[in-house]
Amino acid sequence: MKFDYDDEQRLLADSVRRLLARDYDFDARKRIVASERGFSTTVWKMFADLGLLGLGLSPDYGGFGGGARACMSVMEAFGDALVVEPYLATVMTAQFIARGGTPAQKTLILGDVVTGERVLAFAQTEAGARYNLADVSTRARAIGGGYVIDGEKIAVVHGPCAELLVVSARTAGEGAHPKGISVFVVDARAPGVTVRSARTIDGLRTADVSLVDVHVGAEALVGPEGAALPLIEEVVDYATALVCAEAVGAIAYANAATLDYIKARRQFGVPIGTFQALQHRMVDMTISHEQVKSMAGLACATVDTERDAAKRRRLVSAAKVKVADAARHVSQESIQLHGGMGMSDELKVSHTFRRLAVIAQLFGDANHHLERFAST
Repeated sequence: MKFDYDDEQRLLADSVRRLLARDYDFDARKRIVASERGFSTTVWKMFADLGLLGLGLSPDYGGFGGGARACMSVMEAFGDALVVEPYLATVMTAQFIARGGTPAQKTLILGDVVTGERVLAFAQTEAGARYNLADVSTRARAIGGGYVIDGEKIAVVHGPCAELLVVSARTAGEGAHPKGISVFVVDARAPGVTVRSARTIDGLRTADVSLVDVHVGAEALVGPEGAALPLIEEVVDYATALVCAEAVGAIAYANAATLDYIKARRQFGVPIGTFQALQHRMVDMTISHEQVKSMAGLACATVDTERDAAKRRRLVSAAKVKVADAARHVSQESIQLHGGMGMSDELKVSHTFRRLAVIAQLFGDANHHLERFAST
């Protein structure tokens, strides 16, 4: 299946690539990763000025009313440049408000997201839950016209960067029961919230978040109480489609860097790219890229248009399986064809390898999505 960008998407992608080439080369990225915050507020403001943070949000709040397809070319450019800013976490989490929030929540939060004044993160995963979105033990007790939240969340991507967290918690039920799950907007600096920061292997910031006796008002509830699982699944599928698009850019870079290397590296007096066995491997890597590009386009189109949840889950899982397999294949081949140099920190391809390894696991690995595909 082939998905071509329209003129607006191509122009936007060209603008993003020019920005990244000018202000986000590999050396600049390394400085940003090593910084205290783990992302650049200057670059973040540039993203806001380009309108990137509002691509998937309503024009009523300063956005452009697009969907995952509108973000696809941007995510591809980000994958190429290995952008570490909290873009995915913010635009994903904003979808909870856009799809399930009250008018007051949308007015209060979405406009600030578009202008870059708020960074958001989704606190969902708990110890032992793996990829089961219904496995939520964090509790929210109704009290005094509001709620008190207690629980632990782990591996909250860009949690240390966020001012607001969207937190899943049980208002009823136990274990992995699909009913009884709610989502709440929580100030990351509220009393009782502890954010323990860490760095992932691909240079992003993540956090374990502890919530102890955290009081929120009734206005913090997003959507109906106890019925948030379908919304969570919908938003996570949206984010999965976007990360598939990011993989397209990362794989394209790995292929291009590897091709340049085997053209330049000489052995027995000739470039190693003249060896037929290596040419065959490069062809296989190119095929993987084309397949992933097609499947990412399918995933983005699906989350934008498919109203049948079962069909949406099936097609998104199909795309993620292919992306996970291609990420492993291309990243490993790129390292092997670079030889020992491929694993050095000085080469961007080694960092692309790490990002692709994370993408293969993010929002569900190949085994999880194969199981989900087979069950729908």
